[in-house]
Amino acid sequence: MSRIGKKAVEIPAGVTLTLEGQTVTVKGPKGQLAWTIVEEIEIKLEDKELSLTPRDDSKRAKSMWGLSRTLVANMVQGVTQGYEESLELVGVGYRAAMKGNALSIQLGFSHDVDVPAPAGISFAVPKQTEIKIAGIDKQLVGETAAKIRRIRPPEPYKGKGVRYLGEKVRRKEGKKK
Repeated sequence: MSRIGKKAVEIPAGVTLTLEGQTVTVKGPKGQLAWTIVEEIEIKLEDKELSLTPRDDSKRAKSMWGLSRTLVANMVQGVTQGYEESLELVGVGYRAAMKGNALSIQLGFSHDVDVPAPAGISFAVPKQTEIKIAGIDKQLVGETAAKIRRIRPPEPYKGKGVRYLGEKVRRKEGKKK
């Protein structure tokens, strides 16, 4: 039995959740998200709670039970509070700036790297060495942060590169004479 799947998803005030077959649509103050739950999971909307249960005892139904509950809970949190990921640039001359809606980053290449903002994502640059990525879709926020980090991941000898805020980079010792 899934401990996560057993919990009901509470729907806060100001959020409307609608069911159309297996499609769950969540509308809140920050926007709207929709997701189709697999057929193996049964959805029930009672009062201000959404409960999910597996239709049978198959391995796939048990696997998708907790996942489906978590994804719906993330949608509810996304339309109420939103999600934010922070990246920091470590290295001499590494800096970021906004260029319209796009993000322009200098990472030691011979050219600036421009990253366009996907639909539903906004960038902010509070300091030249810090990037904030915000949006209502948790997966899209994390994926966008990972794509930016992948441009110049932190290297283990000097620690230069793009890293998540607070990420610890394991350092290696260099050559000895």
